Amino acid sequence: MSSTPSPASADAQLHVGAVQLVVRDLERVAAFYQSVIGLSDLGREGASLRLGVGANVLLELQHDPAATPADPRSAGLFHTAFLLPTRRDLARWVRHVAQGRVALQGASDHGVSEAFYLADPEGNGIEVYADRPTGAWPRRNGAIEMGTERLDVDDLLAAGDEQPYAGASDETVVGHIHLQVGSVDTAEAFYRSVLGFETMVRLPAASFLATGGYHHHVAANVWNSRGAGPKPAGTTGLRAFELLARDEEAWRATESWILSSGHTAVRSNETLLVTDPYGIGIAVRRA
Repeated sequence: MSSTPSPASADAQLHVGAVQLVVRDLERVAAFYQSVIGLSDLGREGASLRLGVGANVLLELQHDPAATPADPRSAGLFHTAFLLPTRRDLARWVRHVAQGRVALQGASDHGVSEAFYLADPEGNGIEVYADRPTGAWPRRNGAIEMGTERLDVDDLLAAGDEQPYAGASDETVVGHIHLQVGSVDTAEAFYRSVLGFETMVRLPAASFLATGGYHHHVAANVWNSRGAGPKPAGTTGLRAFELLARDEEAWRATESWILSSGHTAVRSNETLLVTDPYGIGIAVRRA
């Protein structure tokens, strides 16, 4: 399999920027993302710590030691998905976590990508993945197909090299965010009608949505959370995430779409703030 990367998630008109998590033990959680994922400390402001690559913030940890641990059956985060630029990078990362004896929860071949799953010390789900080249994505009648098959880890490692994983490269992004929701129909309707996303893949209990033909920037499932209401205030886990418009044209189109949807949006400087049906904040702004 070629290591040539497909167009990144961030090439689309609207893509995920930073993800904001509420945590009880800031130092422990921050150390995990730095040592295991390879993010860098980009500075603190009050109770918040920013982590990322280069000058790009990918994760903001908000310290609240009084927060109640999130119920795993509530709406909120299923996982934050860190997209590595090449298959070789993913192979290096796998060797890195194996050497560090980091516990993984699973590995899957999704056809469009190869992915590994784990959780941070407070139970926030994480995916680390690499996309296959776009031309290799499975399709039926022109539509993208995604599955969950056994990942050939040996084949992945053989595509790598002996170089150590030296931390997340500057090309690493949050490729997508996967949410737990109470109703797939309700979540899908919001992301389509308010933010202009397109449904790329629909399963009975999950929906995968994107812009620009990517396989998904946002996913929503009810596997653990069917019937859940909005995420309770004062709990750990996902508070908000960014959606970044690629350029001025994309920003204007997204701004017009949101404002014409009738959904409540608050303007703050050059950012539009909306809230999804499950209490997750979304900050839409230019990249």
